Amino acid sequence: MHDHAGGAEAVPRCVSAGGCQDGWDHRVMTLCSRDVPAAERFSWFCELVARDMAPHDIVTEHVQDFSASATLLSLGEGIGVSSVAFPAMQSIRSRRLIRRSDPELWVLALVVKGAMQREQGRNQVNPRPGDLVLYDSSQPYWASIATDDVAQSIVLHLPRRTVPVPEQALRRMVATALPSRTGIGALLSQLLGGLVEQGPKLEAGQTGRVASAVVDLTTAFLAGLSGADGPQTTAARRVAQLHQIKSFIRSRLGEPGLTPTAVAAAHHISLRALQYLFREDGRTVGAFIREQRLERCRAGLADPRLAGHSVAAIAVRAGFCDAAAFSRAFKARYGMPPGEYRRHCGGPPSQGRAGHTG
Repeated sequence: MHDHAGGAEAVPRCVSAGGCQDGWDHRVMTLCSRDVPAAERFSWFCELVARDMAPHDIVTEHVQDFSASATLLSLGEGIGVSSVAFPAMQSIRSRRLIRRSDPELWVLALVVKGAMQREQGRNQVNPRPGDLVLYDSSQPYWASIATDDVAQSIVLHLPRRTVPVPEQALRRMVATALPSRTGIGALLSQLLGGLVEQGPKLEAGQTGRVASAVVDLTTAFLAGLSGADGPQTTAARRVAQLHQIKSFIRSRLGEPGLTPTAVAAAHHISLRALQYLFREDGRTVGAFIREQRLERCRAGLADPRLAGHSVAAIAVRAGFCDAAAFSRAFKARYGMPPGEYRRHCGGPPSQGRAGHTG
């Protein structure tokens, strides 16, 4: 980060229940260099990187015509996801800058667009779009981005304390291309892309659960690659298996035959083993299925795009075949019948048979 960098502050466009502040205290912030006078855009970008990521020295041939944008999503407890678009540049994080400020993060970058080169420790990598690259904010590194247009990356910031994988094992993986097209790496890449797209739509109470899912899946991914045997690796594999099973359940909520027995059979494990996985998560398989179905219904009832669908139809699409049982379960969880909840959200009054479910 250039020590002399100064200039105007871009006006952020925020989606946040608690308003917008500097740093990552808010939930979502979108920034664009177009909101800054042209002569000050490069300095603005340097300050943005220093404040919301970590200080860097940045060199570019585009100082006079600099164009960049960033969407920053905070999940709480120092966990964040950012989508950043920028022109060709070189970026250096030196020991001097680390001594000046170190957020102590493991940073996982998903390359979306542009040719890049990164060095850290003894490793050097030329990641392609779709690759995942890990780096350590507490160790020096260098990056070069070559593009005739705009490069883009989605970057996950995880405080070191949240990743229970031996640091020595992780440091062997920095500045290498990590597998991202199959297995857990593919799941993680999809999750990061989905967070950028859906982050502004998250409700304030959902970010904690999303953060847990992000940390669990990232830990499973890195532990599996580390080759470290022991309780941490075993636990990480259980976390990954549980995440995959939950994704399977969410994708099939509309199937009435979605039961714990069916889920166990689909994953070639015993019902007892499935129940054990969920017991560690603090709930039963059946309770998770019911919670997800109710949440699917709640979101549908609040969605103006589904205003033409009856309450009963929304319930059936989420796997509820018994209207009375659905109404009781919904009221028990959300404090009001589904029809009343829809009206509370500004939706249409229930009609016909659907009125009996609310």
